[in-house]
Amino acid sequence: MTDQDDILRYDRMVERALRGVVREAVEEVMDGGLPGDHHFYITFMTDYPGVKIPDYLRDRYPGEMTIVLQYQFSNLSVNDTQMEVTLSFNNKPEHLIVPLGAISIFADPSVNFALQFQPMTGEDGPDFDPDKLPLDEEDEGEKGGKSGNGEKTGEVVSLDQFRKK
Repeated sequence: MTDQDDILRYDRMVERALRGVVREAVEEVMDGGLPGDHHFYITFMTDYPGVKIPDYLRDRYPGEMTIVLQYQFSNLSVNDTQMEVTLSFNNKPEHLIVPLGAISIFADPSVNFALQFQPMTGEDGPDFDPDKLPLDEEDEGEKGGKSGNGEKTGEVVSLDQFRKK
């Protein structure tokens, strides 16, 4: 197998570029508000490192939560690593901090646009490494199970699976 330093990591480049689309879309909304019928559905992992949401929301949405940015939101901001927004839950404003790496789905239904991201664990961080996951045919039964080093991996689809055939 090739040493990680000897190959171009296109998977990481694409992941960063697609997360950049989310960042840029949020930046445009920060500057000019949501144009026309645009609205965002953002699904993120509530247990991802750096996610800051009230405990009652984390309890109600263990693992994953979807927020909608449409009519009532404020204090929207984004930088290279995270987005922040204040939303109302049961008429109570709550400030949320969501690292971009925690986002698993970004969608704008008004224009039928959606991005789904590879799940990242806190250990993988922004440099998600699909090579740690079982992708060989002999590991086919391991999908959603554990990698060779015993870590739980979840279900991941990698283009490498299709290239090997």
